[in-house]
Amino acid sequence: MARIIVYTGKGGVGKTTIAAATALRCAELGHRTVAISTDPAHSLGDSLDTRLGPEPQLVAPNFWAQETDVYYNLAKYWGRVKDWLVALMVWQGMDAVGAEEMAVLPGMEELANLLWINRHHESGEYDVIVVDAAPTGETLRLLAFPEATRWWVDKLLPVQRRVAGVLRPAIRPFSDMPVPGREVFDAAEDLLNQLSDLHALLSDREVASMRLVLNPERMVVRETQRTYTYLNLYGYVTDLVIVNRVLPEDADDPYFAEWREMQQEHIDVIHQVFSPLPILNAPLLRREVADVDALRDLAGLLFGADDPSERYFNGVAQQVRSRDGHTILSLSIPFVEREDVKLSQRGDDLSVQVGRYKRNILLPHPLAGKTAVRAQKDGDRLDIYFEKPA
Repeated sequence: MARIIVYTGKGGVGKTTIAAATALRCAELGHRTVAISTDPAHSLGDSLDTRLGPEPQLVAPNFWAQETDVYYNLAKYWGRVKDWLVALMVWQGMDAVGAEEMAVLPGMEELANLLWINRHHESGEYDVIVVDAAPTGETLRLLAFPEATRWWVDKLLPVQRRVAGVLRPAIRPFSDMPVPGREVFDAAEDLLNQLSDLHALLSDREVASMRLVLNPERMVVRETQRTYTYLNLYGYVTDLVIVNRVLPEDADDPYFAEWREMQQEHIDVIHQVFSPLPILNAPLLRREVADVDALRDLAGLLFGADDPSERYFNGVAQQVRSRDGHTILSLSIPFVEREDVKLSQRGDDLSVQVGRYKRNILLPHPLAGKTAVRAQKDGDRLDIYFEKPA
């Protein structure tokens, strides 16, 4: 089973370089490794000093890399549905070029990029999949989406399929309006199922890990804290924090010495707020990291003799347990006060909102049919109590 490592962080912190160095080290340790850039502003090829395409290509022994392409991916995963949307918009009077652009629904570019993770995992061709993800805002929005697809598959698509089946023969004698056929609904359902599978894959702590890359700067640390909170909210396991571009301790120049002192203050804060997560420092190198040799040097300084595909931390983000006759759903949500959390429940759907991020949780079997009665913070965990069984 392939190991999946997803690097994310604020734009500009160097996550692409760290992802490329990780992939190269894994490949040189004998793992068949593929690095995928899902960031619309690709720079993975620049880090490797080579031109990459939408399909994986061999860049070093055991090492493949790719930079995903929106139109290539949409044709691969969204083709039939897009063709119907284009036909519908042209029928309504839009020109064909505009219809092609409008048929690329918001978020579909990034989601289609992430579907490569499914494909590579299922292919069995790789031992390690390293993902250079989009900056944190886009990553969090996209990681939340697959969990919502179950509602579409279970509730909306069957209704739409039946409605279209009734409308198609009824309007055919009177209008040439394109009505989606079975193949369109099949393609949409297949896509949504793949996204649901992607969520299950990325939230499997035995398979996938999220890794946070940050610089020792106050604003970056604060944003990374929020990112870690929301990753836990969505049930994704973070196993490592990497502090990038750390000045060397022998920076004797007064300017750099002051900068180094300021960085150390932020590094101390990072160790405080992210404990017990392991934290590694990646030094600021004397030359630009833009080729395989420089990536190899960085990987050696960062990981030493370790295999970066190994899990660095095995903490649990979500668990169900019993206490005093209550069943408790416990979520790991650090850096949040109880009053910042809002809960709502409808049947077996539980909504947990932290700030502007919301996670809809389909309650696991032990909680099915039970009602949330209260919630309280216990350290970094939010414990949600459900009513006692009758």
